[in-house]
Order: sequence, then C-alpha cells, then structure tokens
Amino acid sequence: MKDTILVVGATGMLGEPVARQLQKDGYAVRVLARNPDKAKTKLGDSFDFIRGDVEDASSLVKAVDGCFGVHINLKGGPRAEDFVRIEQRGAANVARAAAQKGVQRLTYLSGAAAFEDNSWFPSIKAKLGAEAAIQESGVPYSIFCATHFMESLPLAVRGKRASVLGKQPHRLHWVAAGDYAGMVSRSFQLPDAANKRFFVFGPETWTMAEALEKYCAAVHPGVKVSSMPIWLLSLIGKVSFNAELQFIAELMRFFEKVGEGGDPTEANELLGTPTTTLEQWCEQQSKAA
Repeated sequence: MKDTILVVGATGMLGEPVARQLQKDGYAVRVLARNPDKAKTKLGDSFDFIRGDVEDASSLVKAVDGCFGVHINLKGGPRAEDFVRIEQRGAANVARAAAQKGVQRLTYLSGAAAFEDNSWFPSIKAKLGAEAAIQESGVPYSIFCATHFMESLPLAVRGKRASVLGKQPHRLHWVAAGDYAGMVSRSFQLPDAANKRFFVFGPETWTMAEALEKYCAAVHPGVKVSSMPIWLLSLIGKVSFNAELQFIAELMRFFEKVGEGGDPTEANELLGTPTTTLEQWCEQQSKAA
C-alpha cells in the first residue's frame, strides 16, 4: 500500500504544487477541505478528499487517521487575530491530532524572515507559534523557511499596470514553487530530514522591481511596471474599509525593513538545490498563458 500524506491547504497557491508532487512521487494524497466538492473541482478527482477544518479538532483526528505524514500550508490574516486563529492555533490543532494518531512526519511552510527579532509583525509571530507547536508535538518534523515565491509575482499585476509597493531594496533569492514542492516530498523520504528547519532559496537574487520587470516583459509585455507609495495603498484600504489592502500595505512596510534570513546550505545538500531561474519560470508561465 502507498503511504498516505494529508495536505492541509492543498487548494492554495503553494499547497497545490506540494500535493501534486507528492502524488507524482508515489504517495496517496489526502486533501483536507472545508468544501470537498469545491476542492475536487479545482484539483481533479485523483486525490482523496476529506471534509475538515483546522479549527475543528475532531475533524482533524479523523483526517489524519492512517496517514504516514501531514503537510501544513496555512494562510491566516488579514487581521492579527486571524493569523493566531488560523495559522498558529490551526497548526497546533493539526499537530496534536497527528501526535494522537501516530503520524510519523509533519512538514510546515514557514518563512525566511521567521525569527524572534521579527516577531513584532503579526504573521511572523503566528508562524513562530505554529513552529513551536509542531516542535512540541513530539512528531518528527521538517519546517521550511522559504523566501519569496515566483508565483507571487502575478499578484502585482492589475490590468495593464503592475505595481511595486514602496522602495523594496532587498535582493531576494526568488524560488519556484515546483522546486520547493520537490524538497518537501523528498523530506518525507529521508530520515535525516527529521527535526530540522530548512531555509529554501532559489538560484538567483533580484529585487522586487527587477523580478516584476522580468516577469512582465516575458508574460505581459504590454504591462507597465511602476512604483506605488505604501501610504497610498494603506489610505485606500482604510477609506474602503478593506482589511486585506491594509494588511498588504503593512506587509510591504515589513519587507522594506526585513530581507530574507538563514542559510540554505543544509537544505540544498540534503533535499536538492532549487535550480529554476526566473527566466525559466517566466518561460513556463508564458507557455501556459
């Protein structure tokens, strides 16, 4: 029988590549979903869908039953209390259920800026809380502290305009979700990957503006890239009572101050070095468009 891995957050931008890679590598993949029919419409019917919610502990015990491993990819926010409720407490609920049912491995997507020095920012504080709950569960774990994903670049494009919010001076090792997914899958296969915190960096460094320019030139050649002051987006969010826009403004302020951290050497040596360049990824997106 194939080992079964439950993926929490499989319908998300970064959870879906992991689910598909695990299936490609021979695992039976179970998908936790609040609405299994909607998830099946998005992902196809090759997965085992189970109804559940990270806020419903009893549903999680059923979801992890019989699983070898669990991958956790949660998106909290936009308010601070939502990060705690979804990402921190949700991960803790999953970890407790996994320990109760004898799951042998947990993996979790954190971030390359997830350090105590940055815990003043709500999403980082929640990620660190989630990491602590996973580590305290007693289930062997692999935590992935990934830098910025190339898949986030399309989110900056609106119609015929793409915006870089603020100055964003830091050079970042942009990573493709497909490379990251391969590392997650391999971690389930390697005993040496247990109880470790891995930093995931791509092969090149680009500022946000440089990366967005390259993406638009390859995939949206008619789109103009410009800079937008963070205060303006924050004002729009406040005037429109849009909590998501207000959070994005705060997130961009955070990224202006904080770059990526950590050392990817151990992750690269054990799980394989990400090799997809931004140019290669953009070419893939252009073909898929």
